Amino acid sequence: MLLDLLSALLLLAGAAFFFAGTVGLLRFPDIYTRLHALAKADNLGLGCVLAGLALQADSLAVALKLLAIWPLALIASAAVGYSIARRAERLGVAPWQERQP
Repeated sequence: MLLDLLSALLLLAGAAFFFAGTVGLLRFPDIYTRLHALAKADNLGLGCVLAGLALQADSLAVALKLLAIWPLALIASAAVGYSIARRAERLGVAPWQERQP
């Protein structure tokens, strides 16, 4: 009972972080801030979802496999985010700056 509640809370928290990352992707003004929103919120959301699923796993082996996904996704997200930001910088995409009235 308590395990199910904790699992549900982790899954809901993960969904909330995914939603926040999506809102950041849609609302932020430039590529650099959008990458930041996706890298932070989605990685934390994935960690919460995987932890919630690991609590419901049938065996320890399955739970460990689920939890092993998260560090791999963190590494991939960092590498892809860096590559996209570096390419944008090389193409001359300037960071967004608020215009003064």
